[in-house]
Amino acid sequence: MTSSSNPRKRTKRTMVKHVGSDSDNNEPDYLDTWFVGNQVSIEEYYKLYNRKIIITPKVLTLEWLKEDKLNEVRDMLKFQKLDKFLKLTRNTYLDLVKVFLTNMWYDEENLYSQVKGIDTAINEEVWLSVTGLRNDGVVVSRGNTIELGNFNKVQFYKTCLRNQETASRTFNIGGLVVVPRILAYIVIWLLTPRGFNHATLAEEDLILMYCLMNKIKVNWVNVIREHLFKVGKKLEYRIPYVILLSSFIEYFEINVESKIVEELRL
Repeated sequence: MTSSSNPRKRTKRTMVKHVGSDSDNNEPDYLDTWFVGNQVSIEEYYKLYNRKIIITPKVLTLEWLKEDKLNEVRDMLKFQKLDKFLKLTRNTYLDLVKVFLTNMWYDEENLYSQVKGIDTAINEEVWLSVTGLRNDGVVVSRGNTIELGNFNKVQFYKTCLRNQETASRTFNIGGLVVVPRILAYIVIWLLTPRGFNHATLAEEDLILMYCLMNKIKVNWVNVIREHLFKVGKKLEYRIPYVILLSSFIEYFEINVESKIVEELRL
């Protein structure tokens, strides 16, 4: 999964860090700029996000799947309108992403935040422009599979195995046949990225794989939004979607001037 059609090629992107990141914590001026003096938000930032690790983003182009004769997977992703989201790549603004997350909230329709005093409302128009995704489709999650009919995670997992007689108490990826295995990695590394345990499927992973394989249109805006809040408010989780959130920051033309630039390898 890379930003190039050649799976062996590693693409360099720019990771932008603002003056006043972690090493400058003794100089609070930058925090006043980021949070326009909101002390409650600044305290929340220190509590949850200041030292939080960001997941290195992965990128996938559907052309790569076509070249590797994996048209079945490619068609599943295209049905879900995920092609633009999966190949997102651009400069990333790690400090401002943390500011965005600190101030983030949402209602049934939109995602909201404030960065450097600029209010952002991530509505359907923004989602569509940045990711190509609409806020529609089936809403699924752990314990919410009513729209999936007779879905059973154990039975579904067994149908994905090379040896369906294999008994396992854990849903390991290693025994899966090619298509489910690729979809598993796409779910875990790109659609709902996490910083640990990439070898075992959670119930949420199996649900999304089931939808992909059976072409059940998922509300990916809801999936991404829920995943952001799930991992964002817990110290033990790393920060996902840094490219997506940086894209929102650019969309609203928030000032991203910086003096420290590092390379981000995808």
